[in-house]
Amino acid sequence: MSRLPFRLLGPLQVHGPDGPLRVPPGRQEVILAALLLDANRVVGTHHLVDLIWEDNPPETARTQVQICVSRLRKLLAGADGEATIATRPPGYVLHTEAGNVDAALFTGLVLRARRLRDRGSPREAVGLLRSAVTLWQGECLSGLDGGPLANRARQLNEERLTATELRIQLELELGQYDRLVGELQMLTHEHPLREKLRGQLIQALYWSGRQAEALEAFRTGRRILADELGLEPGRELRELESAILAGALPPPAGADARPARPPAGAAPGRPPATAPEAPVANEGTGAPEPGGPAASAPDPAPEAVRHDTVPHQLPAAVADFVADGARTAALERALTGGPDRTTVGLAAITGKPGTGKSTLAVHVAHTLAETGFPDGQLYCDLRGTTGTPATPAEVLGRFLRALGIPGQLIPEALDERAEMYRTRLASRRVLVVLDDAAGEGQVLPLLPGSRGCAVLVTGRARLTALPGAHRVELDVLDEDMALELLSRIVGRERVAGEAQAAQALVRTVGRLPLALRIVAARLAARPHWTLASMVQRLANERHRLDELTHGEMTMRASLSLTYEGLGPDDRRLLRLLSMAQAPTLPSWLAGALLDDRRPFPSDLMEPLVDVQMLDVDGVERTGGFRYRFHEIIRVYAREQLAAHHPPEVRREALARMAGGWMHLTQQAHRKVYGGDFTVLHGDAPRWEPPSSYTEEVLADPLSWLDAEQTALCRMVEHAADEGLHDLSWDLATSLVTLFEVRGHYDLWEQTHLKALAAVRKAGNLRGTAAVRASLGSLYMSRSQYDTARQALTSALDVFQALDEPRGEALCRRDMALIARTNGDDASALELYRRSLADFDRAGDVVGRAIVLTQSAHIRMRQGEIDAAQTQLDEALEIYEGVGYTGGRARTLRRVGQLLLEQGRSDLAVLTFTEVLELCRDSGDVIGEGHLLRDLGHAFAVMGRPDRARDFYDRAVAAREEIMDLSGGALVRLDLARLVEEPGRSRELLAPAVEVFRERRMGRELAEAKRLLGAG
Repeated sequence: MSRLPFRLLGPLQVHGPDGPLRVPPGRQEVILAALLLDANRVVGTHHLVDLIWEDNPPETARTQVQICVSRLRKLLAGADGEATIATRPPGYVLHTEAGNVDAALFTGLVLRARRLRDRGSPREAVGLLRSAVTLWQGECLSGLDGGPLANRARQLNEERLTATELRIQLELELGQYDRLVGELQMLTHEHPLREKLRGQLIQALYWSGRQAEALEAFRTGRRILADELGLEPGRELRELESAILAGALPPPAGADARPARPPAGAAPGRPPATAPEAPVANEGTGAPEPGGPAASAPDPAPEAVRHDTVPHQLPAAVADFVADGARTAALERALTGGPDRTTVGLAAITGKPGTGKSTLAVHVAHTLAETGFPDGQLYCDLRGTTGTPATPAEVLGRFLRALGIPGQLIPEALDERAEMYRTRLASRRVLVVLDDAAGEGQVLPLLPGSRGCAVLVTGRARLTALPGAHRVELDVLDEDMALELLSRIVGRERVAGEAQAAQALVRTVGRLPLALRIVAARLAARPHWTLASMVQRLANERHRLDELTHGEMTMRASLSLTYEGLGPDDRRLLRLLSMAQAPTLPSWLAGALLDDRRPFPSDLMEPLVDVQMLDVDGVERTGGFRYRFHEIIRVYAREQLAAHHPPEVRREALARMAGGWMHLTQQAHRKVYGGDFTVLHGDAPRWEPPSSYTEEVLADPLSWLDAEQTALCRMVEHAADEGLHDLSWDLATSLVTLFEVRGHYDLWEQTHLKALAAVRKAGNLRGTAAVRASLGSLYMSRSQYDTARQALTSALDVFQALDEPRGEALCRRDMALIARTNGDDASALELYRRSLADFDRAGDVVGRAIVLTQSAHIRMRQGEIDAAQTQLDEALEIYEGVGYTGGRARTLRRVGQLLLEQGRSDLAVLTFTEVLELCRDSGDVIGEGHLLRDLGHAFAVMGRPDRARDFYDRAVAAREEIMDLSGGALVRLDLARLVEEPGRSRELLAPAVEVFRERRMGRELAEAKRLLGAG
């Protein structure tokens, strides 16, 4: 381990073949440290700028970061272990094996040790923990200046100490008391306020036969705490002292050895006098598990899990969380279970609105995330209290995509989605959080089948029909917890200074968490107010406060108090925001709803956050915040909206909001395709968010569309319901940019049918034709060719009547693809010819390039090599000119196939390799499988069967990893043609035959049977 390429656990070091490499101090040192701390994950340029300059970056900050990164790339070229820095919007990512970075290796070893501990292998866990701690050469990043990186360093230093505590606890459980005393005495001297270490020292001394020294260790700790903090020892230390004095201190749980000299008066057989040990704090950091073996580790670290198949979907936890510790611990036990558990862990949290169901669920999930469920955490708001609860099929589609299944491969039927979901989770330890469930019927299809997984559900209904669930019903806080929550928000000194008023205040608001948070936030925003004055203000509205403990009216009374304290503009914004149906709200929505074009629209949101009428939900890539309504507050705001704004005012605000989403979606499409190509737009006005926001948030347009998918789809439906038909169809068809690439066929159909109803009702012929044409493309993607042809034909008739050339071109292009699929090449070529003419009339160069690429395949099939080459060359020139990477990749693949047909195998391999890299860069796992198979074909043609088998093997793995079973079966057939051993051939073809038979792939089935017979 002494020659790890990259070290952070101590001074920052980079090792090369001849020894340490010099990292220039200052900016380069800070940037390298930040990239290594998040190795293999994108680090934003804004974050790097903030690390270096904090509050006062120069205008050239981004340029200076780019220069530093360029110099670091040269430095890394000389390091041991392969490491590269790639540009990935919105910043950079340092690619290297996790085992090359000591911090990632440390985190991975600790995580593996915890797993071994949980599986009942404490000795092996101790060995890993010792190896992990030996990686350290001092304080993390010692020698670097303070600043934001210091927080990360402190976090890792804390994890080192936590790992040491865990290792000592395991050794105590193994009965190794004597050998630990000296180490614990040194550690408690270095960390005198750390009560866990002192408790371990007390136990080690006692069970080594040194009872008096154990008591003295307790008293020393008590003196230090009193002198330093003015506090008494915690409950666990006090209980240790009592047990020693009573001669009833049990050995640590699981100890397999007795002390050589039991203390006088001890009663080893007596039941424990102390509570079970609390979970160790900070049990995970989210850093990746090591991806490669370390030289002196007990065994090699497992290969790092692919980032795109390990979901981390939990919302942010609440910092001032309070809860009953016993209730929380019971939930954690129900979810994690033990080695003897045979079913999925299941827990349900229920209660009336405002009692903190979601907050408790997210807190428990974060606590268990890394140690209990390292293979990922899935989260979904089931919208059970809204008018449109999420369907199980919708949720399963989201979860399968998060687990790495491309949208194109997700089946239509609910039961097939559920089977694929259970299969995907069968060998994983994943926690599923289902928030706001409407009832058991919504939850049951979402339960995994694996005992290694767990599900945590929240809802207003009691959910009594969930089999085997541990149930927790939340009510109002007890007085102690209510006072603790008040202290965390308002401040302990302020509450202690008015103890009686604080007690009166929590009683007055009925100890309801949401009501208490709102009142406390108002006090926190007005430090000159006394708690007694707030009690008096509440008392003056007794008729409302009398209702505080009775259902919905209690919430209205509390919310009214805060609402009336807002300024007129803030109240207006709160009312208008309630129209937004997105799960979280970007800050630009405030500007759109108020028609306020200030550069930082989050300033409009923050007054609502101050009084907790809005919550901050997260941070966007721009550095701006996302906001979220509590559902009860949203309901209240909608009541106020109806009372204060006539329909025409609401409609104008809604049109601006929809126009903002439309503007951003149109810009995203332009960035993907290089312009307004291959899509029709309506004439409804747009509302433009600040240009700087648009530029930054759309740096990766497909990622933005993915992230905002739910909000955009709901906006289509909302606009349709409110009669904004032109915006509805325009937004729906523009979203095909996302639906087609990601395979979101359900959403494609759902949004388009809603928009179609709106445009038909309004008599909007152009919109009707546009939606029908887009539905034709959808049906074609689903192989529903007759339905597709009908939709395209009806749309084409309208476009011809309207003389809409782009619409005609889109219809004829897709009709040509149907003809080509059915083997009617002549009809396909004629339709392509007319589509080209239409795209040319519309000035749509990308549409032209798509037609050229598609028709070139027919030319190639017919032996017209020169014609095909000419078309592909022109298509490539167009794509490169507009910057459409996806089109370039598809055309280059056809170029590679054409080169193979011409016998130019070496060039074909180079071309396929280039396209493979494009697919990997864009995360196109389906394209990756295609290109690996193409490379296998190329090497087979070149007479190099070993290389061909290698690429075919990788293609099978890639296809079957994403459960593309038919694609994998086809590659198995390719492999079977190359192998010579009958046993190997049968091994390859047996599963392929089953797939071909199930999918009714007759020609392939016959070929597989022939090869089996020949074998």
